[in-house]
Amino acid sequence: MLQHKLSGVGAAMITPFTSDGQVDYDALARMIDYVIDGGADYIVALGTTAETPTLYLHERAVIAMFITNHIARRVPLVIGVGGNSTSEVLDQLREFDLRGADAILSVTPYYNKPSQEGLYQHFRTVSEHSPLPIILYNIPGRSGVNMTAETTLHIARDFDNVIGIKEASGDIEQMQHIIDSRPDGFLVLSGDDGIAIDLMRRGGDGVISVAVNAFPHCFMRALNHAKSGDFDRAEQEFVPLAEAVKALFTEGNPVGVKCALSIMGIISDRMRLPLVAGSDALREKFRKLIAEYDLC
Repeated sequence: MLQHKLSGVGAAMITPFTSDGQVDYDALARMIDYVIDGGADYIVALGTTAETPTLYLHERAVIAMFITNHIARRVPLVIGVGGNSTSEVLDQLREFDLRGADAILSVTPYYNKPSQEGLYQHFRTVSEHSPLPIILYNIPGRSGVNMTAETTLHIARDFDNVIGIKEASGDIEQMQHIIDSRPDGFLVLSGDDGIAIDLMRRGGDGVISVAVNAFPHCFMRALNHAKSGDFDRAEQEFVPLAEAVKALFTEGNPVGVKCALSIMGIISDRMRLPLVAGSDALREKFRKLIAEYDLC
C-alpha cells in the first residue's frame, strides 16, 4: 500500500547551487545518496527546502527528472507541485515528467490568502487533474493562510486520490483533530522536525524532514524507535539532536541546513537571493554542536 511506503521519514531535499548560481547536479546526486544511505524512507523533491520559489519552471522540471533518475527506485519519491495559481499547478502537472514518482506534494496557495472554500476548490481541481496521489501541504507561516482541520477532512473524504497531509501549522491540537477524524489510510505527516515524535505518539505517521538532510544517521536512529512504537527511547535518542535541529531554523530554512552541510564538507552553503548564507555565528554554533554530539 502506497501510504505505508510514505510513512516514516521523508527527506525534504535541498537544491545545491554552484558558485555562479546554477543548479549543482553533482552535489544534488551526493545529497540523494547521503540521505538514502543514512536510512531515509523516501525523498521529497521541490518543496520549501528546495528553494523552489527561486527556481524557474524549466529548472524544476529538470530537477524532478534528475532526482527520479538518480534515485533509480531505491526509495519512493514525492515531487512538489504547487503554486499560488491553480492554473499554474495544472501547467506543472502537464509539463513535469512524473512517471518515476509515487505521489505529489501540493502546498496551499500562498500570498493571495484564499478562503477555506477557495482551498477546497483549488484542491478539487488539482485532484481532478493529477495523475498521481496527492499529499496536501499546510504551512500557514509561509502561505499566509491556515487550512483548517475541517477543510482538510472535507478534501480527504471527497477525493480518494488525496492520501495525506504534511501538517506544518505548528498547531498540535489541529493535527490531533485530523488524526482522530481522518478516513482510513489517510496519512498525517509532521512538517516540523521538533514535534515529529510527539505527533507520532499521538497517532501520526511520520515527518517530512529538513534535519534528515544534515544528520541522517542520528535522526533516523531516533525516528526508527518512534516508527516501532518505542517513543520514550525515540525521545532519548533525539536529545543530542534537539539543539542542532532548533539551530537549523534560527536563520530560516534552508539556510541552516545548507550551513550545517557545508561545515561537514558535503555541499556549499550558496543560496539564491533573496536568501543568503548563514552568519558566522550560525556556522560557529554548528561547528560546536557537530563536534560535541558527533553529528557527522
